[in-house]
Amino acid sequence: MYAQLVETGAKKVPTLAEMTPEEQAFQAKIDAGIKIEAKDWMPEGYRKTLVRQISQHAHSEIVGQLPEGNWITRAPSLKRKSILLAKVQDEGGHGLYLYSAAETLGVSREQMVDDLHAGKARYSSIFNYPTLTWADMGAIGWLVDGAAIINQIPLCRCSFGPYARAMVRICKEESFHQRQGYDIMISLMRGTAAQQAMAQDALNRWWWPSLMMFGPSDAESINSAQSAQWGIKLFSNDELRQKMVDQTVPQAEHLGLRIPDPDLKWNEERGHYDFGAIERDEFYSVLKGNGPCNKERLATRVKAHEDGAWFRDALMAHAEKRAARAGKAA
Repeated sequence: MYAQLVETGAKKVPTLAEMTPEEQAFQAKIDAGIKIEAKDWMPEGYRKTLVRQISQHAHSEIVGQLPEGNWITRAPSLKRKSILLAKVQDEGGHGLYLYSAAETLGVSREQMVDDLHAGKARYSSIFNYPTLTWADMGAIGWLVDGAAIINQIPLCRCSFGPYARAMVRICKEESFHQRQGYDIMISLMRGTAAQQAMAQDALNRWWWPSLMMFGPSDAESINSAQSAQWGIKLFSNDELRQKMVDQTVPQAEHLGLRIPDPDLKWNEERGHYDFGAIERDEFYSVLKGNGPCNKERLATRVKAHEDGAWFRDALMAHAEKRAARAGKAA
């Protein structure tokens, strides 16, 4: 699998002979399955790659609260409201775990947040799509969190210790998020014709964006080979996308829903489903920040950050006051 990534990656990765002695020792630890910790020596490129990936992951968890948070007050029952509220709260916690993991690499949380608000840092493009109906809460839990789990379970075994350990708890909670989404879809498909149509419409709108979550094809991915050599990336984008399709199609059939892909069919020889190509223009347009809700999402996050400045200032003042008292007592 690593050989496939190296072969298809656009950037050439260095051989052992081309590495410095420090890089060779670092690579030997990764090849031996030894976790890299924050105080260990690491190549600057490794550190920068992790800061970019972990901060983007953290931003995605925080921004990802917005599409679902919009439906907390409109959930169809008290039970659904409490479940959705707990899920949104989980996403905020995931963001905090990940910001903490990134901070061990020498970048401040303030800098990461500032980069997000300035448009310098990205978050998952999936959250730039609107949530139009209650069925979207089911589709997001089932498809978006399902794709996230497939992407994130390998990260529990990635080479950077703080990131891998944070992902263990995150993946456990994401599995419940996926189940609640699937449960919503089950309830809708057991309901009226209008509810069933709502579920199908949500699947139609979220299917392709969910497959886009795995990134560009292996042939177009410029960083995959190096991330694979460093043990950050354990599977290629196309491998993970194929797993998503193979896992989700039977679930859709069980629900009685139709995957919106006329090219979808089981390939007996491959032992996998064949599926259509992702719309590249839409993928790269949304990736560049031109999604339907991109400006709205970012503006909401900036406003929330600015509105909460007084509270952060109060916490800092309280902490400084306690520290001063402790210093006098010592």
